[in-house]
Amino acid sequence: MSNPEQGQQLPSPPPSPPPHAPKGPAPSSRRKLIAAALIVLLAGGGWYWYSHRDPASGAKTAGGKAGGASGPGAQGGRGGPGGPGGPGAARAPVVVATVARRNMDVILNGLGNVTPVANVTVRVQVSGPLLKVLFKEGQMIKAGDVLAEIDPRPFQAALDQAVGQLARDQALLQNARLDQKRYRTLLQQDSISSQQVDTQDALVRQYEGVVKTDQGNVDNARLQLGYTKIVAPVSGRIGLRQVDPGNIVNTSDTNGIALITQIQPIAVLYTIPEDNLPAVLKKLNAGEKLSVQAWDRQVRNQLGEGTLLTTDNQIDTTTGTVKLKAVFPNADGMLFPNQFVNVRTRVDTMEDATVIPVAAIQRGQQGTFVYVVDDASKVKVQVVTLGPGDGNRNAVLKGLEPGQRVVVDGADRLKEGMTVEAVDPAARAAALVPASQPRGRGRRREGGGWGGASGAQGEQGASGAGAPGEHRRNRNAEASGAQAAPASSADGQASRRQQ
Repeated sequence: MSNPEQGQQLPSPPPSPPPHAPKGPAPSSRRKLIAAALIVLLAGGGWYWYSHRDPASGAKTAGGKAGGASGPGAQGGRGGPGGPGGPGAARAPVVVATVARRNMDVILNGLGNVTPVANVTVRVQVSGPLLKVLFKEGQMIKAGDVLAEIDPRPFQAALDQAVGQLARDQALLQNARLDQKRYRTLLQQDSISSQQVDTQDALVRQYEGVVKTDQGNVDNARLQLGYTKIVAPVSGRIGLRQVDPGNIVNTSDTNGIALITQIQPIAVLYTIPEDNLPAVLKKLNAGEKLSVQAWDRQVRNQLGEGTLLTTDNQIDTTTGTVKLKAVFPNADGMLFPNQFVNVRTRVDTMEDATVIPVAAIQRGQQGTFVYVVDDASKVKVQVVTLGPGDGNRNAVLKGLEPGQRVVVDGADRLKEGMTVEAVDPAARAAALVPASQPRGRGRRREGGGWGGASGAQGEQGASGAGAPGEHRRNRNAEASGAQAAPASSADGQASRRQQ
């Protein structure tokens, strides 16, 4: 090593750090502080979202405990008992019916129209001025009742003339017969020739013909005079008047005076499929009377009950149906001509059949099935084979036993193995709010509920209104109860920051 030259200044060594100088933050400590700040921010954001979330999106703990049966709190807390997935999860409400064993009527349903047994248009049989109308529109009349009257004077004059002519010709006939008697006496005495006797005999026969003609004219004139009084040909209900008194009526008038419809008894014409015709013919050929019921358009009210009269003599090839005619007494007049009716014909009765309501029957890819509810309130899909029905009930030939329970309402939400709860149909109908009924409206409450009877929470009841202090207390209760987990997380972060 070379020695420094004389007079050359040597470089000074670097200064040593003071013993207590502060050191800069280590990189690992900075990262810890940033992570702690992020955790605190996330915890605060979660607490803020949970305290201000929509009450319809989840259940509450503190507010749910005080809420009524109509509030969200009745379903339990989120993830707790009564909530989704909990041990007390809500069951699907359904209406069930018990499979019964009873006698089942085999009913054939058809569509028909009421047809009167007699439908008569009353027309005049002689022409003349109409003097009187002796009926009221819509009146029930009997056969032979006088309905109207035409001026009888011209017909009375014609009758008198015919009677006079008859009397004249009868006198001539009587005189000719006396002459005939004299001529025969003279012929026996050989006083006259036989030719005169034969001529007198011919004259007598001629007068006898004239008298018969006159008698016919008298009868015709009397008949025409009788036509001036218009009488009802059948019993029934008369319709609206077509002509007023004072008008000249003629035999060529198409509308006539009125229309009479016989409604007691009355008939119903209806159709059934041709496949059901053999069962009907079997009963008719055996002399049995089949009971027939007529119902209104909505199949709610029974209008009458009668018997099957006959069937048509051919099948309609375009529709594959056959017409049947039934007769009803119609004592109360509920069946009206040309009225549309639903007809039920009972053709047979099944003894001790297994019967279920029609509402329980479901149809799908597996065919016809029902939902059966077991003793554990779980549903099972059961495929069944159906028999005849009467519109309200249906016989089951295979798949069910009497005493089982089947779902008749609420089956649209069911699946195999679901747990259900049987409810009363009346209670269920009362619980449903019609779509036309307005919902309860009110101010959203800070405690998690909506003002109004439908969304009341806690102790506010149906009014949904409370003091601001009560709102703050509800909010604090939620913050202390339902938000326990986020608060604990925030406290832990705060303690780490202090350390």
